[in-house]
Amino acid sequence: MPPKATSRKVAKTTTKTSKTDTPAAQTATRDMTKSEVHQFLTDLSRAWPDAQTELHYTTPFTLLVAVVLSAQATDASVNRVTPALFAAAPTPQAMVALGDEQVGTLIRTIGLWRNKAKNVVALSRQLLAEHDGQIPHTREALEKLAGVGRKTANVVLNVAFNQPTVPVDTHVFRLANRSGLGRGRTVEAVEKKLEARIPLDMVRDSHHWLILQGRYVCKARKPECWRCAAKESCLFPDKTPLPRPKAPRSAA
Repeated sequence: MPPKATSRKVAKTTTKTSKTDTPAAQTATRDMTKSEVHQFLTDLSRAWPDAQTELHYTTPFTLLVAVVLSAQATDASVNRVTPALFAAAPTPQAMVALGDEQVGTLIRTIGLWRNKAKNVVALSRQLLAEHDGQIPHTREALEKLAGVGRKTANVVLNVAFNQPTVPVDTHVFRLANRSGLGRGRTVEAVEKKLEARIPLDMVRDSHHWLILQGRYVCKARKPECWRCAAKESCLFPDKTPLPRPKAPRSAA
């Protein structure tokens, strides 16, 4: 018989409600119209035609674990530890057998590794006890797992099960406010706007377009507007111009 789910409360590693860290000057003055939304996302789709998650995974379970580990950590840092972790524990059964201490040893180079190790083992126990070791296909069931918040649940549903969810991480939150795609002071407010305004046939793929655009072009400190494929359709009023080339140093 599978072990019983732990009754011990395990802290979530994701934040359910987060207020914007984007100053008012870094946001659009209004939300895009529906036609503007469509044009903006079409422009992004051309910039990222083969967009997909940058986390490495092979199964819904390994995806879930990778996303939990990625909270407050970069995908690159997670990808450095998951090959050894998944080689040792590719299934919930193996993860429980590995235990908190050994999981922690394998992931200790990423942020909050102690708490994440506990969560990964705890959610594996829950999967065995409540879901026969399978990943549930609903947001409500996923959010009951240790360490799984709304954004993590949405990523798993979107990537593993092809559901039209709109995961909002820090990159999507910033880009949505800055561009006018969907402004809001909280992650939940932005998510609701994006769900209501993004065309259904673009919802699933737009998750990847927005994350990659926010990660590599529409950066937090200074957006690189001069190389943005959606510059013309973006409503950000203070677009960053092309940097001037540095003048060559004069010979001494």
